[in-house]
Amino acid sequence: MGLCARRSRVTAALLKAVKPVLGGSAIAALTLSIPAAALALVPYVYVPRPQELEGAGLGIAQAAGRLLRLGQAADAARLAALTVQLLPDDPRGWLLLAEAQLRSNQLKSAGVSLARAKQLDPRNAGIWFAEGSLALRNGNPQQAVGLLQEGLRLDNRNAGAFFDLGNAHLLLGNPRAALADFERAAGLRPSFWEAINNQALVLYEQGDRQPAINRWRAVLKLKPDAAEPTLALAAGLFGLGPQHRQESVQLAGRALDGEPNYVLESYQKEQLWGPQLRAVTQKLLNLPELRTVVERAHANAAPEGNPEEDL
Repeated sequence: MGLCARRSRVTAALLKAVKPVLGGSAIAALTLSIPAAALALVPYVYVPRPQELEGAGLGIAQAAGRLLRLGQAADAARLAALTVQLLPDDPRGWLLLAEAQLRSNQLKSAGVSLARAKQLDPRNAGIWFAEGSLALRNGNPQQAVGLLQEGLRLDNRNAGAFFDLGNAHLLLGNPRAALADFERAAGLRPSFWEAINNQALVLYEQGDRQPAINRWRAVLKLKPDAAEPTLALAAGLFGLGPQHRQESVQLAGRALDGEPNYVLESYQKEQLWGPQLRAVTQKLLNLPELRTVVERAHANAAPEGNPEEDL
């Protein structure tokens, strides 16, 4: 019996197993990861060899990674769960599953997956980073700092980890450390506009208004349609004086049309805006020129809370 024929039996069984739980796009992603010769239907059950199961598991992991990059986290988590069933001792599969679970708000399950991954590969920096992100999501920034710093001892060139560390320090009331972390993140990844935006948030609260405005303008060169830096820049300019009123109004209208939740002070606070920026933003949004825009934003705002995970 040829290898392709054997693989076809494994593949057919796997596709039959995943079809009831995955959408068409996920099935398509999985199919793309399998050689064409492996898609033949067979009239009887074949018990695959371990090498064939490993190949199938890796193929499913590739498909799960593809779905994750496309933003289909829930489907990616379902495929990754099949991967760890086929490859229970491969930490990469558990880490992939945890990442998909984190992105689909399955926080408890992500914690279990990360614990298993760490048992298998305790020196994998990515596992420490993911645990740090999970601690942040669970409202424990102090724990996040320890986890992220341990990961950075293993890999000190991870921009995302420095960004998360900056957010943790900001939540702990340590803006100087947060600014250093955000600067390191942007230094490692110059296109990391979120890190530059957060630098500006810190600088504004420290009274460094013009450097903050300069950074928000730099962000909009990288990401012209980003609502947060657009509104923040509008507020920052408005605080400089009436000569910036027209530009501030234009920017604020564009920002609220893009993300109406930013009309809510509670949402701004959730995004780690400091009290000074929130105060000047409220003054800006009270301008008569923005009344219609603000009313429309309030009507469309649907701030997300903290939905229960693993439902």
